[in-house]
Amino acid sequence: MIGTTHPESPGKGIMNLRRTTATVAAAGLLASPIALAAPAAATEKEFKVGGADVDFEVDKDDGRFEVEVDIDNAKPGTRWRITLWHDGNRFFKDTRRANGDGDVADVERSRPNTAGRDVFKVKVKRVGGESKTRTIRKR
Repeated sequence: MIGTTHPESPGKGIMNLRRTTATVAAAGLLASPIALAAPAAATEKEFKVGGADVDFEVDKDDGRFEVEVDIDNAKPGTRWRITLWHDGNRFFKDTRRANGDGDVADVERSRPNTAGRDVFKVKVKRVGGESKTRTIRKR
């Protein structure tokens, strides 16, 4: 039983309890900075353009990158041109229309991991309006 003393060695049970408590506390302190310092697998950029909210995310999964663009709160019926590049090479370009709720169909694409640093860029343009570009760099 933890915290009780053995009749042949008084105080030994208390010492074991203190040692166990100190070990658990030290392990918790050591684990916390490691967990906080671990890099996130996904990188996300959120921004506004043409009155809509844009979420641009790149996530590394099984050695490949999952690239997603989500446009919400756009004026219903507006058209949006979405262009994506990976290491300077365009791999997606499409024009999509916002539905009655102001949502534009999500873009989800998978890309291979290339040698060195991978650079992803998105350009979102409201047709007839403003555009914005954002870049995400991954190792």
